[in-house]
Amino acid sequence: MAKRIVFLTLVVLILCATPVFAQTGAANSDPSGMKTVGVCIGMGIASGLCAIGQGRATAGATEAMARNPGNTAAIRNMLILGLALIESLGLYTFVIVFNR
Repeated sequence: MAKRIVFLTLVVLILCATPVFAQTGAANSDPSGMKTVGVCIGMGIASGLCAIGQGRATAGATEAMARNPGNTAAIRNMLILGLALIESLGLYTFVIVFNR
């Protein structure tokens, strides 16, 4: 049941993000260069927060494995899934930087 809810949530999010790809390239002209500065600052913030999130997730998983060694496999699987989702935020912002 939980897998079905997660899958349906992902489908809805993907369908809601589709109109973003319909934008034209005319809005990308910025003669002052402030947009580039803003994008670079945003990328730096996103990368820093991804690093903090990954560190906290790894610390929490390590502590959970130390407290409950019998459940190490499940904790490791959830850690890998969580780290992949955290890393996707950094990759999405990286893609946005180059598509500005």
